[in-house]
Amino acid sequence: MDEQRLVRVSKYLAKHLRHQPERIGIELDAHGWVRIDVLLDAAAAHGFPISRTELEQVVAGNDKRRYMIEGDRIRANQGHTVPVDLGLPVVEPPPILYHGTVARNVPAIRVEGLRPMGRHHVHLSPDRETATRVGARRGKPVVLVVDAAEMYGAGHEFRVSANGVWLVDHVPPRFIRWPGDR
Repeated sequence: MDEQRLVRVSKYLAKHLRHQPERIGIELDAHGWVRIDVLLDAAAAHGFPISRTELEQVVAGNDKRRYMIEGDRIRANQGHTVPVDLGLPVVEPPPILYHGTVARNVPAIRVEGLRPMGRHHVHLSPDRETATRVGARRGKPVVLVVDAAEMYGAGHEFRVSANGVWLVDHVPPRFIRWPGDR
């Protein structure tokens, strides 16, 4: 499958497994799963046929490991705007995590901290490089350093998705180290 088709299929999956399953008539279970045959039939019925081979290539080849297949089911690993419980346990995070954003968001983050916006959680990266890539999707990236150890010690709960993205409900400004700070 060519690269453009892989990207189109991945974006289609993100839209319908994370944000708008009802748009193609599928229903995610409480944990975000849908049967693969139901998804493929719905996609075909709505003018975007996907083969099982294409689906498996997208899941296996996605550098961000956005999707997971378990038996005859598929789900997105995180980033949902529809209500789902991924069933991820609370775990102790590494001492430092990172968040990629752009400069125009920094004034609000300084006041409010990092909020999930339309998602269920704030997404944090385990390394600066990943956070840089995330921030670069919307312009020149700004990488914020989050004192995850201090947050965890203060009672904040962290979870980690199957693809290594760290999830937290909110990051108050006091736990963020700003670019240029020492």
